[in-house]
Amino acid sequence: MESLPIKAPLDADFLPMITELRCFARDAAPAGGPVLTLAVERNDGLVEVQELQILPDGRDDPRNLLMAERMVKSMLWIYGGFRVTVAGSRLVYEGIRDQYRTGGKREFDAHFMADVYESPFEVRYVESREHAPRRRAAPQAIGRHLDGCRIGFDAGGSDRKVSAVVNGQSVYSEEVVWFPKTHSDPAYHYQGIVEALKIAASHMPRVDAIGVSSAGIYVDNRTMKASLFLQVPQEAFHREVRDIYIRAAKELGDVPLVVCNDGDVTALAGAMSLGENGILGIAMGTSEAGGYVDPHGNITGWLNELAFVPCDLAVTAMRDEWSGDLGCGVKYFSQDAVIKLAPAAGIVLQESLSPAEKLRRVQEEMEQGNPHARKIFETIGVYLGYTLAYYSLFYDIRHVLLMGRVTSGQGGELVLAKAQEVLRAEFPELSLPINLPDEKSRRVGQSVAAASLPE
Repeated sequence: MESLPIKAPLDADFLPMITELRCFARDAAPAGGPVLTLAVERNDGLVEVQELQILPDGRDDPRNLLMAERMVKSMLWIYGGFRVTVAGSRLVYEGIRDQYRTGGKREFDAHFMADVYESPFEVRYVESREHAPRRRAAPQAIGRHLDGCRIGFDAGGSDRKVSAVVNGQSVYSEEVVWFPKTHSDPAYHYQGIVEALKIAASHMPRVDAIGVSSAGIYVDNRTMKASLFLQVPQEAFHREVRDIYIRAAKELGDVPLVVCNDGDVTALAGAMSLGENGILGIAMGTSEAGGYVDPHGNITGWLNELAFVPCDLAVTAMRDEWSGDLGCGVKYFSQDAVIKLAPAAGIVLQESLSPAEKLRRVQEEMEQGNPHARKIFETIGVYLGYTLAYYSLFYDIRHVLLMGRVTSGQGGELVLAKAQEVLRAEFPELSLPINLPDEKSRRVGQSVAAASLPE
């Protein structure tokens, strides 16, 4: 266990992934163990690769499998993939294969990825890195295209927004309350999407392109997983939701369409307003959402599902109810994090309150000057500082954009300040400016940024 110079005030057991990985690397290097090559493949033969030196297999150290599996888990939820290749250690390969099989500890992850990429999930072994898949990326230079007459549609869980944009200027915008998460008939969703697109189209002489920002996972403009369609039965989802945006766009003719995860579009909006690239956007709300624009201003096609990326190796870490895993981001960078830390801060939250109401209750304590409430957001800030250093193993980050209701008000400023303190003290080699959206950022709306997606 690595001793932390900056401790989380309300979580003495916190074991950051990055510090434990560093400790493991210091032990593995002089021991002369093999270097693992870990590769994950997703749609269209795209591959991302990470390497990890481990201890010699003969030492039978459980950390070999632990660290390798945590890296694989991180890669799957950051990059996405249905095929994992392990090179360099058959023992580690067998351990990972066992965990990601039906009935294994990571069965949820395997089934999720198989569904997203419509391919059976598999873990393969090759002898050496020379036989492992090489990185193959296809970043898309989409966004920032504001010429012509465009529609930008932003599908949220409680409201939908649409903008008609002519040569970069919004000539019409509207926001409509809807309830996509409670409707099981996909006709409700389809009609709402088409209605919004047609209203925006009526305010322009023509439609040259349509860009969609939507919560969920999208591959080739098709809906693979999305909480917006939570109540839609599986059969109807495959039949009517997979291509829902493609069909809706055709109602307006043969118009170029690009559908992106809302986290990526938020990062794009931040990049457009800041005039910078290499932006990792993190939204701390109901869950932890992520989005990324690479240093060249491109969207990568990665999943960026940071809620399921491990950040804490403590055996006492909180369990995510959905995946069944411990220590993943959803319990550290969301309203769940605030709720789980409230008892340690001596703040009693009534069980009858909704999670959003519990968060607001803690934020009210902050506004009233309760010093114990401050410790909650300082703890989240410590979590964030160490976890950003871990994320930097996978992302080339130049700026971090923090969003979501957890970061509003004084609490957000404390989260930011504590994260920066950790980065300065522990990771001076990383230059990671952290930004909370200012008025300039907010002026580049999500739906307008979405309108810029198609070329």
